[in-house]
Amino acid sequence: MDKSENSGGSPRPGDVKTLDLERLGQHRQPAFPNLMCEIMFCSSLLISMLMAEYFISGFNIVLPEIVTALSIPKGSQTWPASVFSLVTGSFLLPFGRLADIYGAYIVFTLGMAWFCLWCLITGFSHTYTMLIVARALGGLGPAAFLPASVMLISKTYCPGPRKNLVFGLYSAFAPIGFFLGIITGGLTGQFLSWRWYFWLGSIVLFLASLISFIAVPNDRAELQLENENVKMDYWGVAMIVPALVLLTFAITDGSHAPNGWATPYIIVIFVLGILFLGGAVYVEGWVASQPLLPFDLFKPKYMKRLAVSLFFAYGVFGIYLFYASLHIANVMGASELVTAVWFAPMAAGGIILATIGGFTLHLLPGRILLIISGVGSVASVLLFALIPEGANYWAFVFPAMVGATVGVDITFLVSNIFITANVPRHRQGLAGALIYSVLFLGISFFLGLADLAVSESEKRSIKDSPRIAFMFAIACAVVALLIFSTIRIPKAEADSTPEECLTKPGDDN
Repeated sequence: MDKSENSGGSPRPGDVKTLDLERLGQHRQPAFPNLMCEIMFCSSLLISMLMAEYFISGFNIVLPEIVTALSIPKGSQTWPASVFSLVTGSFLLPFGRLADIYGAYIVFTLGMAWFCLWCLITGFSHTYTMLIVARALGGLGPAAFLPASVMLISKTYCPGPRKNLVFGLYSAFAPIGFFLGIITGGLTGQFLSWRWYFWLGSIVLFLASLISFIAVPNDRAELQLENENVKMDYWGVAMIVPALVLLTFAITDGSHAPNGWATPYIIVIFVLGILFLGGAVYVEGWVASQPLLPFDLFKPKYMKRLAVSLFFAYGVFGIYLFYASLHIANVMGASELVTAVWFAPMAAGGIILATIGGFTLHLLPGRILLIISGVGSVASVLLFALIPEGANYWAFVFPAMVGATVGVDITFLVSNIFITANVPRHRQGLAGALIYSVLFLGISFFLGLADLAVSESEKRSIKDSPRIAFMFAIACAVVALLIFSTIRIPKAEADSTPEECLTKPGDDN
């Protein structure tokens, strides 16, 4: 009998070489006593991703009705939409560290419950100040459960096809949530009230929160042994969070300020953000004993290169989503519901890519997959840059949607598996925070630059100035593709992790 399958419980470190790692990566993990528990676990994680996207995309659809209902001043109309992502992106790293200290279970479940509560409260907003505060506080929910969800998948599953499939489905639920948010926003805005957009989302979050409390494995006891020496970096929090908040606000709001980037408060906020960023680099590099963002996190080969390429790639995706929606609605004259239907290929493509990726990711080199995703990103923005007036949906919009989902879903899947596999177990929460920080900050940064380029072109009376955003996105997509082509990521096989899995697989498939 193989030593790893004796009745004495978990195998000893000396017996690791006898484990069938490929089998570990294919079978149900021992954290789940039966298949139903695994399904409930995966459902809670997938719904968390879906609802995070739901409350980003659909809000832009119901915003015009909210502006009228709550009499939001013109200068404050961008805040309800941007404050949510601003808070989420800025607090990912602290919550990632909390997940490493207290366990992913408590951070994920409390984050889901918190998000549910504030989304419910948002639906009862009777002033725009209450709306903005509720949206801001609600942003702390995804900041908690997004990195914790990546940590849960990474630590619960051994590397292999089953983990790849779960990660693939997880990434696929982002475009599905985006699509569902637009559809729900259109339907509630047309037939009900904007408040039902939040209340319906809260109902789904409430059910998902209940499932997560029941089905997510509680890793608190395990973490107390593994990460007993991990501490919070309070100086890092005091520097990194203000730096991200101030810089992101200045970049995203600069083009909408009264005098653009010449507006005094934009200049002050940007300079303060730079100063805090400089302080963060000093604290993290030379002061903190356990930095919130340790420099050696980027020590694995190609990690720095991958982070830079992801920053560009996610920026392209953010530009595409925003300006493609505007073009479809304003130039092609599609209604809210038709716009949502036209985005359907992204949701369907995400599901298909997730299923195929789960069963083939361990067979294909990561560099090939990244190049394919890079080509998809280039194609998506190139088609919208070239789209003529009165263009046919099937000739331009449909292939662009397919290219966009190829670009973001494959990139998200491959990078998640590579990053979590190259980060130690006691930093898995931090790995999840890094993944989403690059995503949110990339979208905010490049969308702000694209918005600035469009605003400047409009001031100079350049015809069809929104096309400038797609041209800028093409340049960014090409940069990402060139960097992708230099990264050598191995196949996502069972032996591609630095810490081999020491658990025994479940008996059921």
